[in-house]
Amino acid sequence: MSGPGGPGPGGGKLDINRAGVSELEGALSGIGRRRARGIVRKREELKGFNSLDDLLHVKGITTRILELNSQRMTCRRRPSSEEAPGRSPCQQGRDAPVPQMLAEEENGVQAAWESEESDCSGVEGGSGPESDGSRVRAGQEPEEPASLARLEPVSSRVCGAQEEEEEEGSCCSDEGEDGSDVYFYYTIGERWIDYLERTEEGSLIRHVRPKMKRKSENGLDSRALSPGKKLCKGSEYGRTLGPCIPSPTTTFGDLRNAKPGQGRRRRIPSVAPPPELQDWLRTFQRWSGPEKLLALDELIDRCEPSQIKYMMQVIEPQFQRDFISLLPKELALYVLSFLEPRDLLRAAQTCRYWRVLAEDNLLWREKCREEGIEEPLNLRKRRLLSPGFMYSPWKFAFMRQHKIDMNWRSGELRAPKVLKGHDDHVITCLQFCGNRIVSGSDDNTLKVWSAVTGECVQTLVGHTGGVWSSQMRDNIVISGSTDRTLKVWNADTGECVHTLYGHTSTVRCMHLHGTRVVSGSRDATLRLWDIETGQCLHVLMGHVAAVRCVQYDGHKVVSGAYDYTVKVWDPESESCIHTLQGHTNRVYSLQFDGTHIVSGSLDTSIRVWDMESGNCLHTLMGHQSLTSGMELRDNILVSGNADSTVKIWDIKTGQCLQTLQGPSKHQSAVTCLQFSSKFVVTSSDDGTVKLWDLKTGEFVRNLVALESGGSGGVVWRIRASNTKLVCAVGSRNGTEETKLLVLDFDVDLK
Repeated sequence: MSGPGGPGPGGGKLDINRAGVSELEGALSGIGRRRARGIVRKREELKGFNSLDDLLHVKGITTRILELNSQRMTCRRRPSSEEAPGRSPCQQGRDAPVPQMLAEEENGVQAAWESEESDCSGVEGGSGPESDGSRVRAGQEPEEPASLARLEPVSSRVCGAQEEEEEEGSCCSDEGEDGSDVYFYYTIGERWIDYLERTEEGSLIRHVRPKMKRKSENGLDSRALSPGKKLCKGSEYGRTLGPCIPSPTTTFGDLRNAKPGQGRRRRIPSVAPPPELQDWLRTFQRWSGPEKLLALDELIDRCEPSQIKYMMQVIEPQFQRDFISLLPKELALYVLSFLEPRDLLRAAQTCRYWRVLAEDNLLWREKCREEGIEEPLNLRKRRLLSPGFMYSPWKFAFMRQHKIDMNWRSGELRAPKVLKGHDDHVITCLQFCGNRIVSGSDDNTLKVWSAVTGECVQTLVGHTGGVWSSQMRDNIVISGSTDRTLKVWNADTGECVHTLYGHTSTVRCMHLHGTRVVSGSRDATLRLWDIETGQCLHVLMGHVAAVRCVQYDGHKVVSGAYDYTVKVWDPESESCIHTLQGHTNRVYSLQFDGTHIVSGSLDTSIRVWDMESGNCLHTLMGHQSLTSGMELRDNILVSGNADSTVKIWDIKTGQCLQTLQGPSKHQSAVTCLQFSSKFVVTSSDDGTVKLWDLKTGEFVRNLVALESGGSGGVVWRIRASNTKLVCAVGSRNGTEETKLLVLDFDVDLK
């Protein structure tokens, strides 16, 4: 039997035109006491609902709640004779004759329940007949456990101000910790705990106690919920099962059957049950909780893997929840922010709501910044996922960069642009910025090229000796020559803006910062110039041999020379702050980040110095010859050596992280290198340009391999941007024509 609005024996749906407050609260997911009362009030106001959609007129009822309960509700027009518009809220909370089933079998229990129903205020105030801990005994145990499940706990029927203020969840358990037959339940947010206790004679004793704490007075754990956990307030199970129902057991089958659309579906084929099955199940039901766990443990040990797999297929879906959709958007995005971009893209394929979250612009902005991407990709025509919803510009930027990285790593190598010039002379210096390439040669000229078209835009003529050093910023080019001068050029017009006189020998190195450039010469001096006025601002003297390399950060100048020393200068006072001694041969390369100085020498060592104190922090040993080129980013140093190897170092610890070698290593001296957050690009006298993985040190592939490699073909210099690689190639014996190769790894955005 069931109440007038409840499901019938055949598992019918709840009629919203007949159901009372308790039935609505108990049978529907997401419906608390407040919403249930709102449904009843709206029903009386409308003189009955015409369809389920009428529930949307009730405050707090959303389309999501309707969807969750669509399989549990129906709407039948009730006859006007059944209307009861004058009932009080307390009476509405007792629409269904809750104790009907027990009344047919146990009159004593019915009387006890009805006596409490007669006075709501007494129960709320704790002065009801059960408040002093007295017990009401029942007769015989109901034969069907389902019948007992139709009892409604007093705590779920309490009327008062407290129920108006909060929606309650409910919890229940099948047994106490000591294994006794106690069926324990209570309503969260109220002050009453109800439970039934089965005596040795088989009768039921019902207890009502003020809830002072979650541990009951006789030691039973109110948090116990089969299989041993308390349902959180508002949890899915609590909403599905409705108010706590005094039942001999709340089994996993009850939880599974309570979910819409699942019912008693079985995956196993039709098999006649063994005759001992029911006896075995009844024996299992009689055992205490710990005994059941022991039996299950033994049973699992005796199962075959296929049977365990079947259990997992049955159990796992019951505990799978779309927690992302249940969270507020801000928290959901915070959770997703911990995913790697690849996993984030996979999550976007889960459902539409996840797709919307995975397109969040701020989420992808953080992913881009982690990858060093500073600007979003704004397309003229942004594609729509659906009407009114567009892709994230930051996600587009990330995806574009990912495709570019894949082009570097494994994309098809397109035929490079070939920029021929300088005849058969050596390209001594190379600069690449934006779409402009500047090459300097010992033919006394510099050439300005377009990286897009491959055309020679300007030839800068004016030096009377070979060009051996250069720097570039925007359209300004500075060059140093064996004619002992520096020249400042306008790359757009090809005009020589300034000629800087002062050095008495070859200008071998320079470093540009802002509008000032520092030049180092074989005359053992350094000079600081203003490129806008062409004036020499300061002269730094102290080295006793040719200056081979220089670095300038706008405040301090660091120079390395053939006198085996590294010097730190204050250009404003023209004073030497530190002379860093330790190398035993010529210093050929320098890196300076404002804090650390790294010097490479012909003595095979690399030294890391502290700029402030002048102390040597680390001596990096491992190369076998001259360190010809280095590059420093943060704490990562990459060094190329004439011994044909490339090493990756951590300058903070002094450890060598990777050595780029193996079967695919260079076969001759490393001439130049450059690295990014993912890759290292190296060139060599063997005529190849190789790509390596920065983190693993693994060889990725050859980007350039000259046919004349090994017989005279050389790659002298390389410069790379995010999407392009420029290589200066040639030979000293005429086997390879002097030229520039431009490789493009960009992606086409359609």
